[in-house]
Amino acid sequence: MTKDVPEQGSFSAKDYHDPPPAPLIDPGELTKWSFYRALIAEFIATLLFLYITVLTVIGYKSTTDPKLNADPCGGVGILGIAWAFGGMIFVLVYCTAGISGGHINPAVTFGLFLARKVSLIRAFMYMVAQCLGAICGVGLVKAFNKSLYNRYGGGANSLAEGYNKGTGLGAEIIGTFVLVYTVFSATDPKRSARDSHVPVLAPLPIGFAVFMVHLATIPITGTGINPARSLGAAVIYNKEKIWDDQWIFWVGPFIGAAIAAFYHQFILRAGAIKALGSFRSSTPN
Repeated sequence: MTKDVPEQGSFSAKDYHDPPPAPLIDPGELTKWSFYRALIAEFIATLLFLYITVLTVIGYKSTTDPKLNADPCGGVGILGIAWAFGGMIFVLVYCTAGISGGHINPAVTFGLFLARKVSLIRAFMYMVAQCLGAICGVGLVKAFNKSLYNRYGGGANSLAEGYNKGTGLGAEIIGTFVLVYTVFSATDPKRSARDSHVPVLAPLPIGFAVFMVHLATIPITGTGINPARSLGAAVIYNKEKIWDDQWIFWVGPFIGAAIAAFYHQFILRAGAIKALGSFRSSTPN
């Protein structure tokens, strides 16, 4: 008796079904411990993210301060700052993905809400937890390094000299689009079903997206692409120039997230065509 061997180049079929969309409003979530555990995870993750990254920014500025006769080429440089942001996102998404989804960013949460991946209640509460975590994270930085914090700008986002607000807004839109598009692609369940033979660690490309966007946009806006990050630094530093530019770091990321959600769901995943086909098939002749 011989053993059947599949033909070369053939793969066993793997059934795939899109998960159902999250309900718009799900009051039942408020009665579950897993919901509050997810909020705690988002709060702590955003706190740690801001603490490490803002410390890195302030440390870099202090080691290259010309007033202290410091080496202008010393410190971690823009490359090191970008690695700090991207590396922390990689670590924190890896740690929290199984608990809260590892959003750590209101723009990511907003994009996933538009794609019906999370409910309105969860999206709103995630954003509150993320903003509170960011404020607390930057507050810790100031508490431990008050003199350096005040001297070197508190790691707050603002539009750099020589750039107009339109340029800053465009940089935030495109940068957030890159991030949220990467989140959708890296966490797409269809990719996991189709390419199960290719191991994909979702936090890795997400962290690299943050790293690459920071390299490109630090000279323009200091790189927001995360409204909680920008708000936390603005609340603790609390200077007029920072608040004047704050709208850029909310409007830009939310527009970029919305475009990424639309592009992935309705163009790449052909959501509009599927919906139209389903409507036609259910319409009697």
